[in-house]
This record gives sequence, C-alpha cells and structure tokens, in this order.
Amino acid sequence: MSELTYTRSGDYLIPDLSLTEQPQAPLGKYGRMRKDYLKEHCPVLWNSLLLSEKLYPHLREIDEAANNRLEQMMPELMKSAGVTEALKASDPMKWVGLMNTLKAQAEETILTELVFS
Repeated sequence: MSELTYTRSGDYLIPDLSLTEQPQAPLGKYGRMRKDYLKEHCPVLWNSLLLSEKLYPHLREIDEAANNRLEQMMPELMKSAGVTEALKASDPMKWVGLMNTLKAQAEETILTELVFS
C-alpha cells in the first residue's frame, strides 16, 4: 500500500487523492440515461461506483447490453407485426408508423429492464 501524501492549505492538511484516467469514449443514449438515473435516484450506488472507478465500465456495459437487446428485439417485433419490405415498398408511411411504434415498444422494455432497474 502506498504512503498517503497531504497538501497544506492554511491550517488544514488535505489528502492528495485522485482518480485514475478513465477512457473518454463517448457514452451512448442508454449509458447516459443510466448515469442520470443513478445520480438522481440511487446516490449511494452512484457514489460507490464512482469512488471505486467502476462507474464508466458499468455505464458502457449497460449501453452495450441495451443496444444489443434492441437489435435482437426489433426483428422479432417486426416479424410479429407483419412489417416487411413489401409493406415498405407499397405503403411507406404505414411502414414508418409501425417501425416507430415497434421501436418505442422495444425501448420501453429496455428502459424498464436495464436502465431503470
């Protein structure tokens, strides 16, 4: 264990603490949503992850899992709703409406299961 050093500030000794460098790759939509949720609703877990330097890996994991889940769910939902390339060619507006509805349905499931849990 390394020796802790201090800096004098007036009459106080302040420990020289710093976090190691974290990767600066941007977080995706779901990682940012998870971060905001933890910060606002779970401050103890937020602080624990932050101080143990596990916050960023946790957020990356949630973001990747959510994106993978969305990619997995969309084809299944499209198949069950009858969304096909033929529909896209014959009635593009109906296809867009169905796709938006299916994406919203998939995102609601992902938010409930991964982001807000």
